[in-house]
Amino acid sequence: MLKLLCMNKEPDNKFVYNAERQVASVYIDASTKLGIAQAVSMIQDSVTEQFGYIGFDGIVCRQKYGTLWAFTKTRVRFAKRPSWREQFDSASFPVKAGGMRTYLNTVFTAKDGSLLLTANQEACLLNIESRRPVPVASIGYPTDGFPSPAMDEPFEKFSVEFNKEDKAYSQTVHSQHIDMSHHTNNIEYIKFALNVFTESFLLEKEPLLLEAHYTGETHENDVLDIYRKDVDSSSFIKITEASDGRSVFEMKIQFS
Repeated sequence: MLKLLCMNKEPDNKFVYNAERQVASVYIDASTKLGIAQAVSMIQDSVTEQFGYIGFDGIVCRQKYGTLWAFTKTRVRFAKRPSWREQFDSASFPVKAGGMRTYLNTVFTAKDGSLLLTANQEACLLNIESRRPVPVASIGYPTDGFPSPAMDEPFEKFSVEFNKEDKAYSQTVHSQHIDMSHHTNNIEYIKFALNVFTESFLLEKEPLLLEAHYTGETHENDVLDIYRKDVDSSSFIKITEASDGRSVFEMKIQFS
């Protein structure tokens, strides 16, 4: 069930980070609307800014606590993609935290008040050196007092089996795919996954649902195998490290 969080529903909640955003040219795809991967990138922008808003962004966590945030799951419901130059409002806020993880919702709302998208993300706190999980409470990250969820759909467990006939292509990780954690950036995996669709298909269809699971790290010069299988109204994409076959990314996507 989805519930629209209006920008002023809980204006006094200290965890809600509100911002006005614009669809700049770097965020559009060939349709001149907010691209699918770019939408996830903008969601992560909003969430990382929310981390900074409450004093726990990547810079503080690295310098003060020797930790980093790793996004492990993302689920997005698309209502309408905003167009190039369109301004809209965003709100990001935690809805649950405990153990080694926090869950954050993001809502994009058009200037007329209509819903654009709603997202839920799972982030895990890791030690920079060991890459082992760290309890969020150990660095003072809050664990209660959060707003009501805007998205309360559970993350799915993907059970699709892939075989060699489902392989779409292979991809080498290059330097421009690498982020500040010296591994392949989350958004690059989504771009790799979307490459299984043609430009004409993506121009014709509109995304309805995307769920991505980040299941492993890869690094520069690693070779990835990208698989696709369509089941009913959904397309499933899996990315594995070619040398050992380990899964590093899984995604489900539905189009109109």
